[in-house]
Amino acid sequence: MKSNKFIFLAVSVLVLGACSAVKDNTESSTNKQANSSKVSLEKKEAEKDQTSSQDTRSESSDGTESKKEQKQEITVDKNVSYNGRYYSVQGKYDEIVIANKHYPLSADYNPGEDPTAKAELLRLIADMQAKGYPISDQYSGFRSYQTQVGLYQSYANRDGQAAADRYSARPGYSEHQTGLAFDLIDNSGNLVEEAGASQWLLDNAYKYGFVVRYPVGKEGSTGYVPESWHLRYVGKEAKEISESGLTLEEYYHFTGGNYVQ
Repeated sequence: MKSNKFIFLAVSVLVLGACSAVKDNTESSTNKQANSSKVSLEKKEAEKDQTSSQDTRSESSDGTESKKEQKQEITVDKNVSYNGRYYSVQGKYDEIVIANKHYPLSADYNPGEDPTAKAELLRLIADMQAKGYPISDQYSGFRSYQTQVGLYQSYANRDGQAAADRYSARPGYSEHQTGLAFDLIDNSGNLVEEAGASQWLLDNAYKYGFVVRYPVGKEGSTGYVPESWHLRYVGKEAKEISESGLTLEEYYHFTGGNYVQ
């Protein structure tokens, strides 16, 4: 009888130990998932947008509803133009689409990812990988107005509107809606923040037509906290912009900063 009791106790200890190990592994896995939940959500929604944008691209071409959708009074800078879908300035080589807290996009503007920008992004990613940086083939690109509605609201619900406004764009104000902005992701599924990779982007992104859109120390100009992972395609003029150390707002002399309302 005593022998049976000892056997029972030994089995119980082993079972409890196994359960504890499973629990620890589960909690560790949950923490890792939480750390990358933001980028996973954005990527999933962006993939949906890529599919739907091909069907709706032609429907948004005239932008007839955009003026009705603009709820705030906008003071337009003299060098800024508006075509009913988006505001822009004329750069040295190309038109530069504006999307910031002062100049919104039409809700029905749904261009999808710009093919040239995407091709250059993939080339940049491949070159970074070849140099040993742990950059994933996955990235967060185009997002529709409706996708941004859900993302922004989730952040505002979690952190409050004032905090969310510093790192997430309100619907209609996101550069991702232009199809010209991309967030780089590392091999762990997190947004790229590692010092070496971040510096490489600052030094080399222009070679692919990109600028690091939200640099350190420029929140007053861009309206957002630094984002080392957020690249904006501007084309040939990227080298001059990068070397100037200026934001797009400063370089092209259009209004930035915070929301009008």
